[in-house]
Amino acid sequence: MKTKRRAPRARLAAVGIATSCALFVAGCGAANEGGGSDAQGSGVTGQIAGAGASSQQAAMQAWIAGFTGANPGATVNYQPVGSGGGRTQFVQGAVQFAGSDAYLKDDQLNQARQRCGGSVIEIPNYVSPIAIVYKLDGVQDLNLSPATIAGLFKGEITTWNDPKVAADNPGVQLPATAVTPVHRSDESGTTENFTDFLNKAAAQVWTDEGDGEWPIQGGEAAQGTSGVVGAVNAGNGTIGYADASQAGELGKAKVKLGDQNVEPTAEAAAKILEESTRVEGQGDTSFAFDLNRTATGGAYPVVLVSYLLACPTYPDAAQADTTKAFLNYVVSADGQQTAAQNAGSAPLSEALRGQITPVIDQIKAAG
Repeated sequence: MKTKRRAPRARLAAVGIATSCALFVAGCGAANEGGGSDAQGSGVTGQIAGAGASSQQAAMQAWIAGFTGANPGATVNYQPVGSGGGRTQFVQGAVQFAGSDAYLKDDQLNQARQRCGGSVIEIPNYVSPIAIVYKLDGVQDLNLSPATIAGLFKGEITTWNDPKVAADNPGVQLPATAVTPVHRSDESGTTENFTDFLNKAAAQVWTDEGDGEWPIQGGEAAQGTSGVVGAVNAGNGTIGYADASQAGELGKAKVKLGDQNVEPTAEAAAKILEESTRVEGQGDTSFAFDLNRTATGGAYPVVLVSYLLACPTYPDAAQADTTKAFLNYVVSADGQQTAAQNAGSAPLSEALRGQITPVIDQIKAAG
C-alpha cells in the first residue's frame, strides 16, 4: 500500500460533464479493456451518482466502465468537482457517494453522520503518488529535499540556481530562471495531502498545517488537477503538484530523503500505508489513515490516499444494492488492478481489502 478481462462497451455517465470518447479517452479505453469477474454476476439495475476528487478521475472512468459493462442495467455518474465539492454534495445528500483525497473531519464528519443516520462509511480506494511536477528548460532530472520543496512553494527560493536547489543536485547545471510555483485555486484533497507532507517533513520551513485550501499568498493558482498541469506546462521555471497519473510529459522531481532520492511510483506510494496508522475516533466503518510523511525504506512520502464516502443505509433497495455492488467492485482485486492499469495507482493490499469488504457488505435499504 495486475490479469485483465475484456468487458463489453459500457455507458460512461457523468453529472455535468460530457460522456463522449473525445473527452473521456481513458474512460472509453477502459470500457473496452476494463471489467472482470469481480464486477460480474450481481445484475444490479439502480442508478447512483457521485462527485469529488479529480485526482482519481481516470480510475473512476475505468471502474464505471468495468462495472456498468458487467451490469448493463446500472448507471453510475461521477462529477470530478474536487474533494471539497464532493464532500459538500455528499453531506447535503445530493449524491450517493463521494470521492475525497482527505478523510472527513470536524463539522463535515458530524454532518455526514447526520446525513447517513449515525455512521458513515469511509474507505480508501485509490492510493497514488503526488508528483512534484516542473518544467525547466535544460533540466531533465531533479532531486529536491522536503525543505527545498517547501522553500520553492513558499516563495523563499526564487531562482532555480539557488544554493539550496544546487545542494540537492550536485553536478547539475541549473539556470537562473525565476521560479513560478503553481497551486490549486479550489479546495482540494491533493492540496491537503501536499501541505500535510510539507508541514510534517519540513516543519522548520512550512509552519502551516495541512489544509485543503492553499494557505499562503503568491504564486499562480489553477483550477483542478488538469489546471495545475496545464499551467506548469505552459511556462518555464514552473513547479506544481498533481496526481502522478495525470502529470503527462512534465518533469517529476525525486524527493530526497536522507541518502535516497525516491521517485513518485505506485510501488513506492503503496509502502506508505504499511507504515501508517488508522485515525482514532472516526468510527468502526471508517478506514482513515494518518499518513507517515517521514517514512523510510523506499516509501514515497508525497502520497494521497483517496477515500470513498458512502452511507450504511439508503432510501431504497436499488440505491443500496447498486452502491454496495459498485464499491465492492472498486476495492476488489480486479477493480484495484483495473485502476492500476488505467491510472497508475497502487493496489490496496489483500489484508486491507479483507477488512474493508465486510463494511461495504453492511450497506442496505432503510426500513
